[in-house]
Amino acid sequence: MGAVCLAAACGPPSARPESDGIPSTATATATGSATATKPAYAVPPTGGPGYSAALSARLLSPDSAPPGFDVEIATTVSPDAGDHRPGVADSCAGGMIPLLSAARLTGTPSAMAAAVLSLDAGPDSLWVGSEVLRTYADDGARRAMTDLRTLVGRCPTVVSPGGEDTWRFAVTPGPRLGDESVHVSCRMTSGPHTLGCDGLLVRVGTTLVVVKEEGNEPGGERYLVPLAEAAVRRYQATGSGTA
Repeated sequence: MGAVCLAAACGPPSARPESDGIPSTATATATGSATATKPAYAVPPTGGPGYSAALSARLLSPDSAPPGFDVEIATTVSPDAGDHRPGVADSCAGGMIPLLSAARLTGTPSAMAAAVLSLDAGPDSLWVGSEVLRTYADDGARRAMTDLRTLVGRCPTVVSPGGEDTWRFAVTPGPRLGDESVHVSCRMTSGPHTLGCDGLLVRVGTTLVVVKEEGNEPGGERYLVPLAEAAVRRYQATGSGTA
């Protein structure tokens, strides 16, 4: 597998914002089921911009992911939005989609790690999602969640410049995981087609554990809670809470 999209804006190419960020992934993949043709799972020791081997070791692994999920670590991770926070004067345009869908967050993590998650969900049906870990040196995790709620409250609907695609967002309380969690509902409609790009954000101290689906058929959000539960367990079991 080459470059894999980790942004919630995945879907028809015309619907993807220019800033969706497509990180490169490790060439070796791994699966939660025994498959002789796949190489052994290993965390890449080095990578491109934004890569942290230490934090990547705390991502879901084939053994810790729910059964059937493939795990592929991203060796290049796009940066978050930094300290610039869109103001009230900024329009609810396509450029806001990565922030509204939680593909990117405000703030500057001290380290990030990401992996592509996939599942053979049935005949001609491949579910694709992602896990992203973000650690902060301060209260950035809490601020990023607060900013996300504010932005979605201000821009619950975004229409593409040509009017072909409509994105709808909502934020609700997530499952009882970590110190707090939120569920981002994300739907992209293009003509008769609707794709889901929901996500769950879980704050564990100064870290955010984020699992998302990447433009799947409706109903794919059902995998997010078991993935988030497994991701939080993995993170907590592999260190003291800091990368």
